[in-house]
Amino acid sequence: MAIVQIQMRQSKQSSRFALFNLGFRPFFLGASVFAMLSMLSWMMVYFSHSTISMPHVTLSQWHAHEMLYGYALAVVAGFLLTAVKNWTGVQTLHGQPLALLFALWLFARVAFLFAGDWLVFAAIADLLFGLFLIAAIALPVIKAKQWLQLGIVVKVVLLCIGNGVFYLGSYGVLQHGMAYAINGALLLFIGLILMIGRRVVPFFIERGVPEKIQLKQYRWVDISIMLLFVALFVNEISVRVISIGTWLALALFAVNGFRLCNWHTAGLWRAPLLWSLYLSAWLVNIGFLSYALQASMNILPVLTLHFFAIGGIGLMTLAMMSRVALGHTGRDIRKPSSWLMFVFLAIVASAVFRIIAPMFAMQHYAYWVLIAALFWVLGFAMFVVIYAPILLKPRVDGTFG
Repeated sequence: MAIVQIQMRQSKQSSRFALFNLGFRPFFLGASVFAMLSMLSWMMVYFSHSTISMPHVTLSQWHAHEMLYGYALAVVAGFLLTAVKNWTGVQTLHGQPLALLFALWLFARVAFLFAGDWLVFAAIADLLFGLFLIAAIALPVIKAKQWLQLGIVVKVVLLCIGNGVFYLGSYGVLQHGMAYAINGALLLFIGLILMIGRRVVPFFIERGVPEKIQLKQYRWVDISIMLLFVALFVNEISVRVISIGTWLALALFAVNGFRLCNWHTAGLWRAPLLWSLYLSAWLVNIGFLSYALQASMNILPVLTLHFFAIGGIGLMTLAMMSRVALGHTGRDIRKPSSWLMFVFLAIVASAVFRIIAPMFAMQHYAYWVLIAALFWVLGFAMFVVIYAPILLKPRVDGTFG
């Protein structure tokens, strides 16, 4: 299986403004800025300083939609538009077509913020963005006949279908459409993390630590995790039998935990670009444990959700963006900014205050939410300051990309 390559050389020379040279540039920058602005908007709404009016959609559903289908899907778009080019050797969107795809995503985010009369425009732009993204990543895969990569394409297709289900629910066409779309998207993103993480996390660890190592991999573990996760996904979005979900989540925690233990080596804790990926993978795994113990230990489902959302999606996407942006602009991935550690620590702190603190002092829940949000905004603000120049400027080696 092909792995994301950190550097590719091409003869075409870059312009001074490189934002639309390759998919990771606009979508990583746009997603990180949006992560800040969307969270600040949510805090204004959460503490009743402003309101957003949408038919059939609660404010928490609005927040969840924008974090999943707004922020997270943008990161996935940037990653796959870059990775698919390397996997297949086929050029993906760049220049004006890439700018148009990004404009659809950006217009949908702005329109959805105003909601109300703008909701139909947000839906049209969002769904067009999804359709064009699917085509942009599927066509190179089909052209190169790399059929195994279609598993990732299928997950993106399901995410875009889920987005359509959300909008149908928001207009009252599909009852409970928003809940199905949000729960389904959260699990699909976790599925992508499990799938892509299996490819890149051990690869990055083996090449990022100073000592020479080869991490143990077991095919039966990979297959078991895939089957257990598919079963959990089907149960969650269909019959929702609590006992079945509990045992599936416990099994996932055990098998995936075994895999993560095999990925561990002491040297990874000396490199922020490594420990952030590894810690995020463990937070996802603890999310499975929290899911399994919800009923018996009275853990609020919203806390389990944020294990996946902040610890899993938030930290993993930031870690991946940080590494990919360095490698694909010709920079040394072993010498990231010394401030990058604080970016990751801020997101970890956000997870602690949003999930762990309420478990011990629920009476201060609103304060924990506010502190978690501030750490989230701080983390992404630091990321933007560090990476905006990197994403806007050409590769340091002068090649195109």
